[in-house]
Amino acid sequence: MEVPSALWRKHRIGELSREDAAVLVQAFERDWFGTEAEPVLVRIGVTDDVLDEAARCAARHPLRAYDAVQLASAIAARRAEPGVTAFACFDERLTAAALAEGFASPG
Repeated sequence: MEVPSALWRKHRIGELSREDAAVLVQAFERDWFGTEAEPVLVRIGVTDDVLDEAARCAARHPLRAYDAVQLASAIAARRAEPGVTAFACFDERLTAAALAEGFASPG
């Protein structure tokens, strides 16, 4: 929900047109749900382990709770699949925390 929310917020503050926001949300949903192929993105359940890691992330980095859960989810994904190396988001503070945790910026 973070990606569509951020894209629509960008529209509300005038950084994206309604049409551009809709196109980007649609592209994200294709990656999330999959269309002609398997989904590109992997879902990570919010388990007790993820929440515990989120609490540790909040102690190490100046993150809001939801951002700490996102970072903890990425850490869980990397533990399950070591090839998970990139972290993408619109928030500079969360990006800085992800870089400090060893993730690379995509692209």
